[in-house]
Amino acid sequence: MKKIGVSIVTSLSALLPVIALAQSGEFGEISSFIGKISSFINSTLIPLVFGIALLVFIWGIFKYFILGGADEGKREEGKQLMLYAIVGFVVMVSVFGIVNMIADGLGFSTESKIQNIPDVPMSNT
Repeated sequence: MKKIGVSIVTSLSALLPVIALAQSGEFGEISSFIGKISSFINSTLIPLVFGIALLVFIWGIFKYFILGGADEGKREEGKQLMLYAIVGFVVMVSVFGIVNMIADGLGFSTESKIQNIPDVPMSNT
């Protein structure tokens, strides 16, 4: 327990200069710093975890229907994988919403929104 406390204090003291300089000209304004963090979460981390969850879901479907045709154990494993993937989808949508809600509430909404959301094309007939 003592080692964990020492490692946390060491990590925080190593990051203290970065946090202190976030307001100065070297790292830009703190709003820019927080905006970049929320933009990174929305543009990199959430799509990465969505992709992993999609692969887990597809693997669960494969295990349930193809590999577990007659084997009830493999069907149960596939069912569990699909359930975990769906829970992952729900958690990521929630995290995405919470990050955007906090960013909008604090005024950092310019960099944290998804820019190219696909929509249904309109016909010109």
